[in-house]
Amino acid sequence: MNYLAEPAYTHGTPVKTGILLVNLGTPDAPTPKAVRTYLKEFLSDPRVVEMPRAIWWLILNGIILNIRPKKSAAKYASIWLKEGSPLRVYTEKQTSLLRGYLSQRTRAPFEVAYAMRYGNPSIPAVLHKFKGLSCQRILVVPMYPQYAASTTATVCDIVFDELQQMRNIPALRTIRNFHDHPGYIKALANSINDYWMKHGRPEKLLMSFHGLPKKMLDKGDPYHCECQKTAYLLAQQLGLKPEQYTVTFQSRLGQAEWLKPYTAATLKELGRQKLKRIDVVCPGFVADCLETLEEIALEGKQEFQHAGGGEYHYIPCLNDRNDWMHALTDLVLDNLHGWLVEPDAAELEQGRLRALKMGAKK
Repeated sequence: MNYLAEPAYTHGTPVKTGILLVNLGTPDAPTPKAVRTYLKEFLSDPRVVEMPRAIWWLILNGIILNIRPKKSAAKYASIWLKEGSPLRVYTEKQTSLLRGYLSQRTRAPFEVAYAMRYGNPSIPAVLHKFKGLSCQRILVVPMYPQYAASTTATVCDIVFDELQQMRNIPALRTIRNFHDHPGYIKALANSINDYWMKHGRPEKLLMSFHGLPKKMLDKGDPYHCECQKTAYLLAQQLGLKPEQYTVTFQSRLGQAEWLKPYTAATLKELGRQKLKRIDVVCPGFVADCLETLEEIALEGKQEFQHAGGGEYHYIPCLNDRNDWMHALTDLVLDNLHGWLVEPDAAELEQGRLRALKMGAKK
């Protein structure tokens, strides 16, 4: 096997820790061509769509990639920001803020970067960048609060695949989930309470999580249970009674049964019940994206009000909220225990001199 070339090594260089935030991904532009490239990578992942490859290849390349890119591009265009894709914009802000918050709490050398599982910047590209920055320890932080094989696990897949191509492999840690992390739950509750302080309270709060095919639950995926626990803890934090909130699942693809109840169907039913106001929050997303800004904020409102409902409020994701960034910093530091060691200049110099005496190159 031909391993990837290793960067030049200099004795006495402090060992750094790389912290890699990973989100799902986004097309580079709200155009059919860019969306097609993104969707092809995303929907070709066998963890995302679990069905015989030959059959799925025909469906994907013969139907979906010829129809969906144009429709999806129009949806992306409706929520695209001046700076670019909302998901990328907010992930960049989270990365920058995390870097600053960590700098306040440790003097140990580290690097913080982000990557997209599908699209750019890619995970392999950022891992290669970390190698060049002398990161011999890497913490991978999938930005999915609830674990699922089609999200968190597929991030690990590509990280592990990339490490197999390295001669000098860094130490590696991954965060599996943070669905019940106290700081995350508290930040969600603060976000909702802040919104209610400005806009009043609804008759019902709907917590919409991304859906999965039900067969994945039947095969042992813990995602559904972790969503329910997040919702329960959030409701407790908000002081809500069971009848004051409901949990639903969105973004269904295809005709197979997915996790229920479906968000769209629930919104229509609540609209038919003539609710005067409903608020919707998406606790499974830590940054606003197409699924929250277009599917929930825009399409969801139409479904609810066209069915006879009243006011409809979408409560934004955590994005770059200060309390969420402090919670993320705590989460990262908890998982870096024992790795963040402040360098000793004298010790580094002695090590470099010892290496030179033993014949090492400068």
